[in-house]
Amino acid sequence: MANKEQRIRVAVQKNGRLTDHSIDLLERCGLKFTRSKDRLFCFGENMPIDLLLVRDDDIPGLVSDDVCDLGIVGQNVVEEKRLQREAEGRDALFDKVYDLNFGHCRLSLAAPEERPFEGPESLEGVRIATSYVGVLRDYLDRNNITADIEYFSGAVEIAPRLGKADYICDLVSTGGTLKANGLREVATLLESEAIIIQTRAPLAADKQALVDKILQRLDGVLQVRESKYIMLHAPRSALNEIRDLLPGTEAPTVVPLDGADDRVAVHAVCRENVFWETLENLKAAGASSLLVLPVEKMLA
Repeated sequence: MANKEQRIRVAVQKNGRLTDHSIDLLERCGLKFTRSKDRLFCFGENMPIDLLLVRDDDIPGLVSDDVCDLGIVGQNVVEEKRLQREAEGRDALFDKVYDLNFGHCRLSLAAPEERPFEGPESLEGVRIATSYVGVLRDYLDRNNITADIEYFSGAVEIAPRLGKADYICDLVSTGGTLKANGLREVATLLESEAIIIQTRAPLAADKQALVDKILQRLDGVLQVRESKYIMLHAPRSALNEIRDLLPGTEAPTVVPLDGADDRVAVHAVCRENVFWETLENLKAAGASSLLVLPVEKMLA
């Protein structure tokens, strides 16, 4: 068994919108875990990679301080913690190494429906409630705006109703919560998604090789998330039209059919959704025996 120094430790959100997706993604990369009784640690069974399940806002610090080698966390949290550390005169000793393309949201300013907003200058002298003090302060400074920042750790959207703030700055996914509280988005400060960060502390060659392998596997899983594998038979004379109808594909594989010189089998990985209309158009072009399969993983 690999000793502690040889094992990769990955910080993952314990509870929240990124948790299940992060663990599922790692399992799709071939990793198997046993979760501890306190559900705070996942031991890697088949590879020397363990998960530390923590609060999401602790992840950048754990990676920066080299407690963990990698972290899966939202870009919004990373940016907030980076700015906090800089304000304290400390370096954020981590780097983004991979965009995971899930957990999409945005950090936005929102105002009561009846309040006019004509740009950053509308924020001069107002009160803004947020838990993202660093990102908001950076936005205000870059726009030469002086405003009072009121820290709220939760339920930020009710601050205007309580008379505690004129605006809020909070994460938005669909905007439904804002609308339910009589608020509207007026500016986007940051677009966010789940990312992987890595410590700047040098890793031993074998550990870095393992990190590179996991990133390669992630690439193989994520690049085929919406992909489908299509197999069909077609007349040779219809090949050009059928190639044009296959969505998001490179050159398909074309194989002669035994005993039928005028017909071929076509296999293709389509990197876009394959809708019923696509199949119907392919059939109208002369394709037959169409089969669509999901793609679980792929290495280029």
